[in-house]
Amino acid sequence: MDCWKEVKSSSWIYPTLMLCTYGFFSAMRPAESFLTPYLTGPDKNLTIEEVTNHVFPVWTYSYLVLLVPVFLITDYMRYKPIIILQGAGSLITWLMLVFAQGVLAMQLMEVFYGMFTATEIAYYAYIYSTVSADHYQKATSYCRSITLVASAVGAVLGQLLVSLAGLSYFYLSTISLASVSLAFFTSLLLPMPQKSMFFHRKGLSDTVSERADRERTPNASSTNKHTGHQEDKDSANPSTSPECHPNTTKPQNHVLKVLVQLFKDMKECYSTKRLLYWSLWWALATAGFYQILNYVQVLWDHRAPSQSSAVYNGAVEAIATFLSSATSMAVGYMRINWNLSGELALGIFSAVNAGALFLMHLTANIWACYAGYLVFKACYMFLITIATFQIAVNLSMERYALMFGFNTFLALAIQTILTLVVVDSRGLGLDIVTQFLVYGCYFAAIAGIFLMRSIYILGSTKCRREKQSFPKEHLTSGNKDQKNSITTGSATWL
Repeated sequence: MDCWKEVKSSSWIYPTLMLCTYGFFSAMRPAESFLTPYLTGPDKNLTIEEVTNHVFPVWTYSYLVLLVPVFLITDYMRYKPIIILQGAGSLITWLMLVFAQGVLAMQLMEVFYGMFTATEIAYYAYIYSTVSADHYQKATSYCRSITLVASAVGAVLGQLLVSLAGLSYFYLSTISLASVSLAFFTSLLLPMPQKSMFFHRKGLSDTVSERADRERTPNASSTNKHTGHQEDKDSANPSTSPECHPNTTKPQNHVLKVLVQLFKDMKECYSTKRLLYWSLWWALATAGFYQILNYVQVLWDHRAPSQSSAVYNGAVEAIATFLSSATSMAVGYMRINWNLSGELALGIFSAVNAGALFLMHLTANIWACYAGYLVFKACYMFLITIATFQIAVNLSMERYALMFGFNTFLALAIQTILTLVVVDSRGLGLDIVTQFLVYGCYFAAIAGIFLMRSIYILGSTKCRREKQSFPKEHLTSGNKDQKNSITTGSATWL
């Protein structure tokens, strides 16, 4: 008991422990790797066309609609209520997967799943409002790692229960329901944060000191410096700072000022050309990644029908998670000038992703499909880690969260267009094999954009270096000519 009291009284251990516990049970869903076989099997008895063209698109639409209001409400309500809402959304999703029947019920289930994924931002933002900056790195590492571990554990457990124990997909859904139920009850135990990144800022003096610390670091951007100087001016004149007198400002005006400041910050972030292109890749590639993640099981079921073939979705997802973790970790050990070579990497690996998708379109072999998916997910996770680092390295936590939210919104908007045109029955309603041909062409176009830009960057850098070296060479040759002329003149005079 004394040990538990000590953990609970700690400023960062207890909230981190509770959040990691919530993250583990929330992500440990053995049935998720077998969702398409479950929906098209005897338990739900849906056709593959109903799942592809009528059920799965609902998730994309609901996610897009809910993301923006959830992003603002999450910060205003200080995260914990939204995490509870996320847990409730996941709980309702799996309750409907276990007990509900019919296309309409599954479409409603996708709406709640969209709520679950839209509120996921609260999970990653919560920790920054409850622990000090000294523990950001550890807490973030624990929270992100535990979800990857839980996802891998769920996938492996599901595969073992299906392949070795011969358990039906219904029981996998029941185990997933039990896991998310534990996650929901764990969310109730989270401590309520006293501050947030935008609407409930901490004291002005703390903010100024942290900005000053960032200004002293070599990676601080000129944008942050400007913000830091502005806050110094505000601290010098406290009468002009609304945060020094919170009771003198009406809540409506405070909310409006925060929204205006968010717009200004976002405009300033995207005015940097390099961050703009990294964000463009983030939005384009993430839209394609979500689309593949949503429909790859349908392709696998088409290549090897679950009613007549052995299904290894869980094993493939577990391996994909492991490879994604390995490639993401490898980024931290690379010593590369990403400012110069980053967009070349985006172009090359996007081309590899396009090749993997073309392979999945062309081959009828399920193992080749699995291999293509492993390559695709590992390459995406490698690139998104680089993009995340490049965007975050010169931004404050608040501005990074803002760019993360807006980039995700753009990705969902692009994915919605893809879904409407390619998948939805109101659009082209293409079959799953043709869909992957379209997705391959989509990533090929992304690769073309960034390969052309990387060639331009490398070419302009080379020309700049040549121009810088030319005056030195000219000056050296000029000095030699001058010496020769002096020597010749002296000899004539003598």
